[in-house]
Amino acid sequence: MNRYITLHQLGDGTYGSVHLAQRVDTGEKVAIKRMKRKYYSWDEAMNLREVKSLKKLNHANVVKLREVIRENDTLYFVFEYMKENLYQLMKDREKLFPESVVRNMLYQVLQGLAFMHRHGFFHRDMKPENLLCSGPELVKIADFGLAREVRSRPPYTDYVSTRWYRAPEVLLHSTTYSCPIDIWAVGCIMAELYTFRPLFPGNSEIDQIFKICSVLGTPDKREWYEGHQLAANMNFKFPQFKRTPLSTLITNASQEGITLMEAMLHWNPSKRPTAQHCLRQPYFQVGQRLSGVILDDRLSSLERLSSRNHFHQNLSARPVAYVPPQAALGERDFSELLGPKIVSDLKENHGWFEENQKKRVSAKQHYLATSRYIVGQSTNLVNSEQNQKKPLSTRQDFYPSTKLYASANSLNTSGRSSRLHGRTDWAAKYLK
Repeated sequence: MNRYITLHQLGDGTYGSVHLAQRVDTGEKVAIKRMKRKYYSWDEAMNLREVKSLKKLNHANVVKLREVIRENDTLYFVFEYMKENLYQLMKDREKLFPESVVRNMLYQVLQGLAFMHRHGFFHRDMKPENLLCSGPELVKIADFGLAREVRSRPPYTDYVSTRWYRAPEVLLHSTTYSCPIDIWAVGCIMAELYTFRPLFPGNSEIDQIFKICSVLGTPDKREWYEGHQLAANMNFKFPQFKRTPLSTLITNASQEGITLMEAMLHWNPSKRPTAQHCLRQPYFQVGQRLSGVILDDRLSSLERLSSRNHFHQNLSARPVAYVPPQAALGERDFSELLGPKIVSDLKENHGWFEENQKKRVSAKQHYLATSRYIVGQSTNLVNSEQNQKKPLSTRQDFYPSTKLYASANSLNTSGRSSRLHGRTDWAAKYLK
């Protein structure tokens, strides 16, 4: 460690603390993670999941582990230094990202994730805080402390990942999950990149499922039978909701972006696209298009025209209509992934009103009127009783990002930590 000079602390977590340091001979800045527990042999240190995964993962969008140092039974990880994480980048901005910037960042995340999954690892804790970046131009996946090998044998612990980005199968205590839980988390991150607000900010596991249902609708038993079995094992019954279109919640996203988000946020993990499949979707193909026509198709069309005898006679007077080729049969249509919509008012409202009540209200209206939940905002932020008593149409429904993204580590006047614990509620002692 005498090769490095410690400058200041960057953060502190369950397993260790991270410091900014500078190499003495080259002046290069690095991030050094100092583990809190002691390691009395190299074999013990090398068997850590974080070491095993990072030794095998060398990709432009995965943070690089430069070296591992064990000194006086203390273990140090030396990483490349990145300026900030995605959460800090969003928190410090005043304007929303344009879609081109969101697309670029998401493309890098999915590139890194596809590389991980292809090499047999899934992350289990994807969230904005674990995506390091140097501005929006470069994004890298970090913090592999919870990573597992795909080939490792279940059961896994059901208490991983930050709650707001936790997949429904994990919320329902499944122990046989795999790579699709990372895809769900990326879908939540994608929505947050557009709005700077978490899509499902639940304050407990049950509240988390409730918020997911209020947006995605109640999962159909025919679409996700395993999920209903998991719920039955917990004596839990899904609340009845009709799907709320994501386009009404994320108005600045294109239709291709909404389609991709809906696919990644599918209830059934087996029907979520892989990271590699996500990268092949139309959402990421805008750079290949020229005036609405894919460049390769346009060039091939021109080549066919040039082979005709009359091509040079009167080309300008004979406009040629371009007919795009039919989609390949192997391509997957995400419209089938959205599942059937609940169209029956009786089914939608069942259990949320009395049968003899003259005026029936929808489940969504009932929930909004009862719990004051606004999609994309934490329940904890609805503060005063005076605000609760106001009519729904006159209440203050928008909260500035400074309140929404209050630091989970900051202390209030009473000495207690912030209640926004959704981002930091995973516990290492439960991990297997």
